[in-house]
Amino acid sequence: MINLLLFPILIPLLFAAILLFFPKNISLQRIISAAAAVATLISVLFLLLKVKADGVQAVTLGSWDAPFGITMVSDMLSVLLVLSATIITLFVIFYSMPTIGIDREKSFYYPAVLFLLVGVNGAFTTGDIFNLFVFFEVLLMASYMLIVHGGEKPQLRESIKYLLVNVISSALFVAAVAFLYSVTGTLNMADLAVKIPQIEETGILTVIAVMFLVVFGFKAAIFPLYFWLPGAYHAPPIPVLALFGALLTKVGVYAIIRTYTLFFTMNIAFTHELLGIIAILTILAGCIGALAYFDVKKIIIYNIIIAVGVILFGIAQMNEAGIEGALFYLVHDMLIKAALFFLVGIVAVIFGTSNLREMGGLMKTYPVLGWVYLIAAFGLAGIPPLSGFPGKLLIVQGGFEGPQFWGSIVVLATSLLVLLSAIRIFIYAFWGEPVKIVPLKKRSYYQMFVPAVILVGITVILGVGAELFMPLINGAGEVLLNPSIYIDAVLKE
Repeated sequence: MINLLLFPILIPLLFAAILLFFPKNISLQRIISAAAAVATLISVLFLLLKVKADGVQAVTLGSWDAPFGITMVSDMLSVLLVLSATIITLFVIFYSMPTIGIDREKSFYYPAVLFLLVGVNGAFTTGDIFNLFVFFEVLLMASYMLIVHGGEKPQLRESIKYLLVNVISSALFVAAVAFLYSVTGTLNMADLAVKIPQIEETGILTVIAVMFLVVFGFKAAIFPLYFWLPGAYHAPPIPVLALFGALLTKVGVYAIIRTYTLFFTMNIAFTHELLGIIAILTILAGCIGALAYFDVKKIIIYNIIIAVGVILFGIAQMNEAGIEGALFYLVHDMLIKAALFFLVGIVAVIFGTSNLREMGGLMKTYPVLGWVYLIAAFGLAGIPPLSGFPGKLLIVQGGFEGPQFWGSIVVLATSLLVLLSAIRIFIYAFWGEPVKIVPLKKRSYYQMFVPAVILVGITVILGVGAELFMPLINGAGEVLLNPSIYIDAVLKE
């Protein structure tokens, strides 16, 4: 059997290594990086069909059997997230060509993007908690390069904070892994799911579970650990911001989902109630930020934090509706955030600023841009029948069925605040008195606009055709609700 599940990691890794040899040849850099993303996308689609047909795929590298070897696992959740990440990276590469600047393109920009994809896809696919740390470090190294890329003053200032936070969280990660190993004697996730229920000392395991929540909470930007995110994400150029906003926090969210459904289930009354409370506080903190700022980038950045809270609230309910809603919303949010950053990036370029107070009247010169943005804003807020609606509806249903029904009321109420924050951009930038704009070449405009329109189109299809996608989400949710499917696939391969 060809190990299809390794291809989405190996293809971008191979192409990124090739790109390192001729950084100054921009046309080749563009062609090869786009080809890498397309080849990765094709391999993921084959993997999706394989997982759908044959169930969870697992491969253990080296000559050791699981749980001793390094295991890579692809279930429906993993493959859906790898697919979303690859689609977003492909569009970011196309969006970067007219926007990122030739100086950056000559300085290993595209290899860094592909290395980031290697880390993200690896984190989504690994079946070993220590390897999850390794892939986190791979994507973090690529993100360190991308956040300082171009060396502008705000980038350098924010990168120091970003670096410090991630160094501290990585140190905590290693400590948490060490504690977990000392108690269980294994790092294989499926083996952990078998060993943990056999351990009578649930107190120490609860402490370790909370430690992992802190570690992944730094990455996912949950309350109160999100303090680093708005500044760090505001500093780099729009294509990098779109990549970070769509992918990086979602890896942290995925890590919480995987660990809190697969093996940290020995004390749900405490750990998952804590997760639910933190999720609601995260939503509220994000709403305050999204309404407080008059900067188009900051508004969407705070909406990243809101979405993290919404997804984790669904997971905390540990019921079918909550988990399936969270997974649907996770895929929707990755796509819609990338699309929104692309769109506000175009707006910021046209006005030469990201300050809403200095914008106005764009509807007269760019009407299609305005209506596409409005559709994306409605999708973000979960207006039916767009893609934000089915996931949020299921999450709210999960909350009402679970112990934290009050949280569902908060999720519903804050949807209006999300809509208000996104509509503010529409009203300020597209209506009102026209202000002086920076003329944009038609070719550059279309090179930026087309990837954004296609991504918005994908989210509309995801929402309108939700019934077509729900079997995939059901398959992903089933593995999370019945960990034995995952365990059997890995340990009995």
